[in-house]
Amino acid sequence: MRIRRKPWARPELAACPFCIDAPMGCRGRWAEQFPKRQPLHLELGCGKGIFTALKAYQNQDINFLAIDIKSDILGVAKRNIESVYHQTETPVDNLRIFAYNIEQILNVFDEQDQVERIYINFCNPWPKPKQKKKRLTYTRQLEHYKVFLKDKGEIWFKTDDDGLFEESLEYFADQGFAIKYLTRDLYQSGFNENVTTEHEKMFTAQGIPIKFLIAVHCKG
Repeated sequence: MRIRRKPWARPELAACPFCIDAPMGCRGRWAEQFPKRQPLHLELGCGKGIFTALKAYQNQDINFLAIDIKSDILGVAKRNIESVYHQTETPVDNLRIFAYNIEQILNVFDEQDQVERIYINFCNPWPKPKQKKKRLTYTRQLEHYKVFLKDKGEIWFKTDDDGLFEESLEYFADQGFAIKYLTRDLYQSGFNENVTTEHEKMFTAQGIPIKFLIAVHCKG
């Protein structure tokens, strides 16, 4: 999905108190970026930020980080987060956002950060064989996440793409993750902890079943 350039995005992000402009300087110290020390959850490829905004707002006892590669889309996420929190004049204390290339995630996280849960929602399926290594669920990426994902930490993965889902199951198995929950039709599954994303509404309206799994990282 291409996002039009938004000249206002960078100035707004620079002035935003919950946007991190130098994430590499937070490596190993993400817990210190929040007023309270709480469990840490991470969304990779947050897009317009609807999921993270709602999830963080509904769970004030958890600290959230949200990453996307482009400042333009992160600017939209910033506005959406403010819209959700400002409904009740709640300060955005438990959510931080930043722009970064997720393929280089170990430049901004290390084993000291101890993330309890990672969310990957409707990432680019990269269907061509030469592109697959760019997938956020690819084996190399999962190996990176294991560095900072806690023992028994979870990855929650949603997609509309059948090929990506089935091949991701192989990636998780290759990296030693256990599948705690799996459904190939989220809306018929009875799973009740879902937060619906913009893409999710679009695909569901087209009659495309949403695939979802929870994978658990067990060290040792």
